[in-house]
Amino acid sequence: QVQLVESGGGSVQPGGSLRLSCEVSGSIFSIVHMTWYRQAPGKERELVAGLRSGTSGPDYADSVKGRFTVSRPAGETTVYLQMDSLTPEDTAVYYCNVNLINTTFNWGDYWGQGTQVTVSS
Repeated sequence: QVQLVESGGGSVQPGGSLRLSCEVSGSIFSIVHMTWYRQAPGKERELVAGLRSGTSGPDYADSVKGRFTVSRPAGETTVYLQMDSLTPEDTAVYYCNVNLINTTFNWGDYWGQGTQVTVSS
């Protein structure tokens, strides 16, 4: 069993900052990919930022490059999304997605419960 718990969402004024976290726990052998997605009302879910095994560095959507930073401290099973210079267009429900190998050596794809981010004046 694997659990993902997201936290850190909320309301902020334009130009403000928020930090999201996604803690992964349970029957984990190896975490492979950790990715943040978001879904705004009436829009499809889109990739925001990700840490993918085998790549040279984080991936970011063009719309958030230079403003968002995804990170996972060494030895932790938590992924963070630091969001700076927020705009109303960043308003959405943010979801954490994790691909991993569990302790029975099976591939798993897991989603967090989502956390609301609202940017408005």
